[in-house]
Amino acid sequence: MDLQLTGNKVLITGASQGIGEGLAHSFAEEGCDLHLTARSEDKLKEMAAELIERFQVKVTYTAADMTAAGACEKIVDEAGDIDILINNAGVIPSGTLFDIAPEKWRDGWALKGFGYADMIRLVYPKMKQRGGGVILNNIGNGGEVCDPNYIEGAAGNASIMAMTRALGGVSLDDNIRVVGVNPGPVDTTRIYNMLKKFAQNKLGDAERYDELLEKYPLKRPAKVHEITDLFLFLASFRSGYTSGTVFTVDGGIASRRSVV
Repeated sequence: MDLQLTGNKVLITGASQGIGEGLAHSFAEEGCDLHLTARSEDKLKEMAAELIERFQVKVTYTAADMTAAGACEKIVDEAGDIDILINNAGVIPSGTLFDIAPEKWRDGWALKGFGYADMIRLVYPKMKQRGGGVILNNIGNGGEVCDPNYIEGAAGNASIMAMTRALGGVSLDDNIRVVGVNPGPVDTTRIYNMLKKFAQNKLGDAERYDELLEKYPLKRPAKVHEITDLFLFLASFRSGYTSGTVFTVDGGIASRRSVV
């Protein structure tokens, strides 16, 4: 299937690892130019060199802490004109309401909750002026599961889901599509760190985390490509009538009502 993404420019936040790194490789393979951002300049520099050599696309980057004053403005300015924004940066900590101190709660939302809104607020008017674009929010199935052991993520993700639906419901008036993706557990370092924390809390031994995989569909987390391939389709013209909705890819976990 030809997605006709070649030549598009994509801005990806949180691009240095996990799904963000997978997205960078997937869009580069489709012939897209990239602007990547994350905190680690060394990692971004290494990724840019690899992607340029492997896929012959243009890759630029901004190393920045998106929670710092003026950082989002700097990223958008250095990215220049873009066709696709992928909000991906941010990790909200797991734990119960009583595990997470007020300061930690605010820190957890600073990058993901506020960062997504800040980036959209800056990018949307530029897309509108240029005639359109696509905004994809990588959110997470925690907003649907509402597990008390991931309560901050449940609250934060649910709010981003609501923002995606609210804005995407009217954005096609400006020829801009706003869509969300809710991955469940994905085969990245983050999910194994979370599983170890759950194993410590539930089983008394973090190293028994592999026992929790038995409860996952197919007894495994999703492969990265099972998430990034959906992003490719949603970004393409083949999904041109899709806006204001959120797609969950978690093997049915949200229907089971439990993260683990």
